[in-house]
Amino acid sequence: MRFMQGSRFAFGPFVLDPDAGTLLRNDEPVAVGYRGLKLLAALVERPGEVLDKADLMDAAWPGTAVEEGNLTVQIAQLRKLLGPPADGGEWIATVPRVGYRFAGIVESLGSAKRKALPLPDKPSIAVLPFVNLSNDPEQEPFADGLTEDLITDLSRASGLFVIARNSTFAYKGKAMDVREIARELGVRYLLEGSARRAAGRVRINAQLVDAVSGDHLWAERFDRGLDDIFAVQDEVTAKIVEALLGRLRAPPPRNRPKSLEAYDLCVRARKLIDDSPQTAREAHLMLTRAVALDPDYAEAYRWLAMNHWMGWVHWGEPVEPNRRLALDLARKAVAIDPNDAGCRWVLGNLLAYERDFAEADAEFARTFELDPNEADAWATLSDISVLAGRVEEGLEQIRKAFRLNPFPASWYYLTLGAAQYAARDYEAAVKTLRRDETYRTSSRRFLAASLAQLGRLDEARTEVELFLVGNPHFTTSHWVWTEPFRDAATLEHFVDGFRKAGLPE
Repeated sequence: MRFMQGSRFAFGPFVLDPDAGTLLRNDEPVAVGYRGLKLLAALVERPGEVLDKADLMDAAWPGTAVEEGNLTVQIAQLRKLLGPPADGGEWIATVPRVGYRFAGIVESLGSAKRKALPLPDKPSIAVLPFVNLSNDPEQEPFADGLTEDLITDLSRASGLFVIARNSTFAYKGKAMDVREIARELGVRYLLEGSARRAAGRVRINAQLVDAVSGDHLWAERFDRGLDDIFAVQDEVTAKIVEALLGRLRAPPPRNRPKSLEAYDLCVRARKLIDDSPQTAREAHLMLTRAVALDPDYAEAYRWLAMNHWMGWVHWGEPVEPNRRLALDLARKAVAIDPNDAGCRWVLGNLLAYERDFAEADAEFARTFELDPNEADAWATLSDISVLAGRVEEGLEQIRKAFRLNPFPASWYYLTLGAAQYAARDYEAAVKTLRRDETYRTSSRRFLAASLAQLGRLDEARTEVELFLVGNPHFTTSHWVWTEPFRDAATLEHFVDGFRKAGLPE
C-alpha cells in the first residue's frame, strides 16, 4: 500500500511528518539525522513492502553515488533510535541480499493541515489556473499564460492583495474545495475560469467567488476573435477591480505584444527561465525569436535580460558579453514600458550587480509604486538588502515575498536561508536550506557555511563535496567579486563561513 504525499504517519509511540522533517515519540521530538529521516520516511510510506537498497540509497542520497556501507550504518542507527516495538520483533526487517521492509503497523494521519494564513487588511484574491477546454493539449500554455497575465494585471491595482502565480499553480489539476484553497493561501476571493482556443476564436469563462460566504460575485462568458485576447484580459481585470474595490481605477495600460506567436513563445519561456542551464538555453531561443517577431514587446526583452544575467551569475557562462547584454536588454524593456513593474525590478537587480546602488534602489522603489504585490521583486530585494548589511530589512522583505507567494520557487528558500545565516541564526538557516524545495540547488554552499558555524564540520564538508559536484569551478573569491556586497562586515561573515566549511578560496 502507498500513502498520499503530505501524510503524517503513526506507528507505536511515534509520529513521523516527512514534510516538516520531524519525528515525535509520545509528542516529544526525537533527534534523528537528515538521512535517517529520509530513509525512515521511504520505509514507512510503504509498510510491508520490500524496498531494495538502490531505492533506499536514492531516497537518502538523491543523485549521489555512495557506498552501500553508508546505508547499513544509517539503518543500524535508526533501529537503535526506535528501540524494539512493544510486542517484540523489530520495526525494520532485513531481507537478505535484497533490502529492507518496515514491519510495524502504520496509520496514516493525513496531512498536517497548513496553518490558515491571516487575511490581509485589503481585498485579497488568488487567480486559479484557467482550465484548458480545447481538445488540443498544445493549448495548455495559452490557458496558463492567460492566468499569469490576469495575475499581473490585478497585482497592479494598488487596493488589492494578490497571490503570486507560483502559489496558485500549486493547485493546477487538483480537485479541491475553494474554501480550503482560500484558507491555505490566506485570501478571501478566488477567480476561477476556463479557456478554449480554436480556429482563430477564443472562449473564456470567468467567475469571481467569495470563499467566506461561497457567493458568486461576478461571472461572465467572452466569445471573441483571438486578436481580442488582450482586450478580454483588460475587461476581466476591470470587472474584478470594480467588484472588489467598488470603483474603476484602471492602472496605466500595459505594453501588449502585437504578434500572438511572440506572445506564445514568451509564455512558454517564462516557465523555463530559471530551471537549469539546459532549459535556459531553450528559453533563450524562444525569446530571441519573440523579439525578432515583435521588436516592441517589453516583456520578452525583460526575460531575455534575466536569461543573460542568470547565464553569467548562476550558470557559469562567460561574464562578457552576457553582463553587458543583460543590462542593455533590461534598459530597453523599461524604455518600451516604463509602467511595467516586472521590467523595473529586473533592471533594479541588474543595476545592483553593476554596483550602481542609488539607481537600483530607485528602480525597486518605482516597482512597488507600480505593483506592491510583486513577490519575486520583494524576494530579490531581500538578497540585495542583506548584502548591504541591512539584514533585518532583508528578513522582512523575504517574509513579505513568502506571504504573497506561499508556495514559491526553490530560490526563495535559498534567499531566506542566506538571510538567516547573515542574521547568525544558523539553526534556522540549516532547517530552511535542508527543505526539499531547495536542497539540491546551489543553496548548499550556505547550508555548508551554517553547519560550519555550528561546529558541525563533518556535515559541512559533506555538503561542500555535493555542492562542488554541480559547481566544480566555484571559488569564494569569484563569488565575492560577482555578488553586490556593500557592507564589509557582512562580506567577511559569509567568507568566514565558506572558509570554515572548506569551500575553495
